[in-house]
Amino acid sequence: MLDYEGDTHVYIQIADILRERLSSLAAGSPAPSEAEIQQEFGVARTTARRAVHLLREEGVLYTVQGEGAFVGPPTGGPRQKRKTPLYQQIATRISDQIKAGKISPRRPIPGESALVKEHGVARETVRRAMALLREQGWIYTVAQRGSYVSPKESWPED
Repeated sequence: MLDYEGDTHVYIQIADILRERLSSLAAGSPAPSEAEIQQEFGVARTTARRAVHLLREEGVLYTVQGEGAFVGPPTGGPRQKRKTPLYQQIATRISDQIKAGKISPRRPIPGESALVKEHGVARETVRRAMALLREQGWIYTVAQRGSYVSPKESWPED
């Protein structure tokens, strides 16, 4: 349990907990993301980021832009493939709902705030998912109104 009233910063306490957990994993294994740390410990993104930064400085883990954090030093071993990025998972779920007819053409999809809350991710993750859906032709965005399902003829071919 985290001691919010104690003399040790919360991010240091989180780093200590993560260091213990990561010690049993092989080099190159995926480490928890900042969003996962934030959700598990109920802390701000900045606190999670500081814990990861501390572990990275100690050489306990390393990060790869766009892929996440991994156990050990960067040369510590082959990196295990992380699961599909969260923004792609969200985009796939929404496109599956569209294909299944749960969201009809020219009807709004849930807004950014609703998707952030539903998936427990950062707003930027939702924005990347929306950008991917727009790029693929599943949705379009109307300024000041939101994003809507594209007409069926605009959908990508499977």
